[in-house]
Amino acid sequence: MKILCIGAHPDDVEIGMGGSVASFVKQGIEVLLLDLTNGEPTPFGTPEIRKKESEKAAEILGVKRICLNLPNRFLEDNIEHRKKIAEVIREFRPTYVFAPYFDDGHPDHVASSKLADASRFYAKLTKSDIKGEPHYPKRVLYYFPIHIKLRIQPSFIIDISEFIEIKKKAILCYESQFIIPKKESTIESVLLENYYWGIQTGTKAGEPFFQKEIPLFENWPKGYV
Repeated sequence: MKILCIGAHPDDVEIGMGGSVASFVKQGIEVLLLDLTNGEPTPFGTPEIRKKESEKAAEILGVKRICLNLPNRFLEDNIEHRKKIAEVIREFRPTYVFAPYFDDGHPDHVASSKLADASRFYAKLTKSDIKGEPHYPKRVLYYFPIHIKLRIQPSFIIDISEFIEIKKKAILCYESQFIIPKKESTIESVLLENYYWGIQTGTKAGEPFFQKEIPLFENWPKGYV
């Protein structure tokens, strides 16, 4: 089992599914965070600052991460970008890919969602100039949007009760985005949503996900809660 988590910017994965990432790691699952852009420019950040912040957050979550340094604010679903992500998929060979939900207020998030779908397909192509051996992840799963609040019915919830504090610590690594500009309330809002989803499932905290493809449960109801 391997899991690839795609974010348009450093901090996207931490906000959307940081608790789930920590839970995967505890289960012994290898996780790779893929930032498509470095997230800069921002009012209080620089590429160097953001890199240090993202590395610290990855260390807290216990994962590896790489950045493709695609153009922030101008991220597009195009052939060049599809191939670059497909090469990462071929090298890492994930079982599942997690990506931003396909409807969001930030154009980069929408583009990264489309890129995840397209790159999954490109990664399996034969007779192509894409480096590596073909590989096709089982599914693309989507963590919920950050910049627009939609009434989405989740396909499933992951219990992150044990990992909510780790998630908070990982997000707090991004001082240039939340501490310096005094946006700690944004983090609290994210965590409140996690507590809400926890209430819906009888746990302390949860992270919601959506999937387009119909799930299959083997040996139901074993493992079904």
